[in-house]
Amino acid sequence: MQQQYEGYGSLVNGLKSASTLLGLERTSKLNQDVVSVCNYLDNPNFRIAVFGPFNHGKSTLLNAVLGSRALPIDLIPTTGAAIAVKYGSSVRSRIMLVDGTEVYRSGTEVLQQFAILDGNRQMRKDVSSVEVFCPHPFLETGVEFVDLPGTNDREEQDNLVKEQLLSADLVVQLLDARKLMTLGERENLRDWLLDRGIKTVIFVANFINLLEPEEQKQVQSRLRFVAESFRAELPPGFSNLYRVDALPALRARLKGDVGAASSSGLAGFETALQNVVDILQKNRVSVRLPRVEAIASQIQLILKHKIDPLVNEIRLIDDKQNAKLAIKQKAHNLIGQGFSTSITELRNFLSLPNLLTKYQADAAVALAENNFKSWQINKLKKDLNDLQIAVVKWLYQAYEFFQEERPEDLLIPLPSEPIITLPPKSDNSDTWSEPGSIAVGGGIGWLLGGPVGAAVVGSVSYLLNKNVQQQDDQLAKESYHQQVAKLCISATEEYFAHLSNQGLSILDEYERKSEKVICFKVSPESLEITKKREELRRLQKGFNQLISELKKFKISSNYQPYIETPKVSQTQQQERIYTRPPQATPKPPQQEHRTKTAERKVEPPKQQVYSPPPKTTPSPNPAELEAKFRNWEMDEEIARMKAQMGSPGYQNGKQQTTQNTQASKPPQNQTDKDKIARAYKILGLPQDAEFTDIKQAYKTLVKKWHPDLFVNQPQMQKQAQEKMRLLNEAYTVLSTAKYG
Repeated sequence: MQQQYEGYGSLVNGLKSASTLLGLERTSKLNQDVVSVCNYLDNPNFRIAVFGPFNHGKSTLLNAVLGSRALPIDLIPTTGAAIAVKYGSSVRSRIMLVDGTEVYRSGTEVLQQFAILDGNRQMRKDVSSVEVFCPHPFLETGVEFVDLPGTNDREEQDNLVKEQLLSADLVVQLLDARKLMTLGERENLRDWLLDRGIKTVIFVANFINLLEPEEQKQVQSRLRFVAESFRAELPPGFSNLYRVDALPALRARLKGDVGAASSSGLAGFETALQNVVDILQKNRVSVRLPRVEAIASQIQLILKHKIDPLVNEIRLIDDKQNAKLAIKQKAHNLIGQGFSTSITELRNFLSLPNLLTKYQADAAVALAENNFKSWQINKLKKDLNDLQIAVVKWLYQAYEFFQEERPEDLLIPLPSEPIITLPPKSDNSDTWSEPGSIAVGGGIGWLLGGPVGAAVVGSVSYLLNKNVQQQDDQLAKESYHQQVAKLCISATEEYFAHLSNQGLSILDEYERKSEKVICFKVSPESLEITKKREELRRLQKGFNQLISELKKFKISSNYQPYIETPKVSQTQQQERIYTRPPQATPKPPQQEHRTKTAERKVEPPKQQVYSPPPKTTPSPNPAELEAKFRNWEMDEEIARMKAQMGSPGYQNGKQQTTQNTQASKPPQNQTDKDKIARAYKILGLPQDAEFTDIKQAYKTLVKKWHPDLFVNQPQMQKQAQEKMRLLNEAYTVLSTAKYG
């Protein structure tokens, strides 16, 4: 039989663990109920508790059933402890004190010292448990009686009785026929028992023999009503109401008077009791588990009241953190794209073929005109600085968002000005030129004045525009100004090769360092939040384990298991570190440095009249305009995210909705309404257009009317500038109207 109860071990542990999570006071009602139910599940005996108000004859009834004066009566006014009566080979008593002391005596006289109320009708506080062992055959079948203190006397005694009832398989409630419970008392007791799953209850009426015959009939009618009003769950065919005149029954049993014992109602009660117990012992689970279900439901309810607010609190914390990470991730992507685009533009600028294509003609002419330094500062350096600033701008945007590593400025120095040596003048050369030897820093203009200087400038333009190849010196004799032009071209090629090599090397190193700037890490959460998360995890785990244990015994639960909050390790936090996205375009290969102008084939010019190439600003191609607009969009989006991070909605952990779903700000007056209507008209949109439509229309019109598209058409450029002014005003008005 013992093996049957070992299966309750995990259920007991589940109840105790869940109860511990609640942090209940040891003396609290629920904690005491949990202890009682757990002790109940651990007890292999079938427990029958006898209870009722004091002086109702509980001990007398038990002594009658046992056939001896095992329990103190008569001289002892009231039982002052829960006395467990178990099977033993001889009558003996065992008292366990709170301090662990064990008092073990033969007989039951020791009970008068430890198991009665004192002169103030108080229970002894140093007694932990009281047991009496008797050699009775009914007890030998695994049955255990519990004689409880009387109720309706003191609250302390009532609490002890209720604790003990939770650990009883069958409850025998003794009624005094002379003063039956009131309706309110009956309902309170019934509700208390049923709320704890105690439904196996038998009522025994005592003292009926002290009533007049007529009164006995009336009382028996009322007793039936009391019994029927309680929904007892006993085996079919058994009544839940019996009459036993306890004292006459005890006397008859002590005398061995079978007839008197039968007329007192004891024999009938004993027979029914033994049969009920025999049936219930075989189906103990159906008796015990309703008690567990009742207590478990209370534990689950309180646990849920602890878990749900904590779930909501942590969800708000996570939502706030996720909103912050989402904004940072979006900013990270935008900044990474912008940085990659700017890096690509600067790398393309520094590639040697592009430098030669875009700048060599002007550089060689500036060198021939003794104006290289001015050209270098006003043109080349300005273009390079603009591109460097565009790159660095993204790193400072990243630093504002992520506060990881402060960026360094990008500084690509320009090479020293070219130095050339003029060739010697032949004997038969014309008299246009003046003799010269060495020119430093582009200072050949003062040596090449007049027609020869103009011829040199023209030759530079001719040779580069024709892109002529090297020609055998035997096939053609170069004029002096062509030789000088080739020297200028060669010098500028050396200059740009040095700029390209050094600039690309610096740019590669700068890009590598930028990875420490354009990145963000998930900051370790505070110790307080970590503790709350761990507390939630423990509560959810305990809650789920209890449901699992209940399910093993087919005990229903009104709750579903929680999806447990996972424990985030340091390694998992590190996995949430973000770094800059890969480059949008691959790096162009380094161009081979060609140092010899002899690689070019030089053809003689067809005429001697030359002019410098025109110095006009080329119109931007569509790709350049698209890149400018993309950068503008990124800047606008990043500015919006910065504002969002500082907004109250963000601080409260509530991520703002997208622009498509945000509500428009209503216009304040008629003037505002007119401005908005005019803005929609300028962009060619209906007045119910979403902001995405507004943005797309603005983008399309900007690409069509950007003033840079008309740099060589002054009249159209002026018209485009006016058009752009109107578009910008319209876009600003509608943006403000939508979002304030």
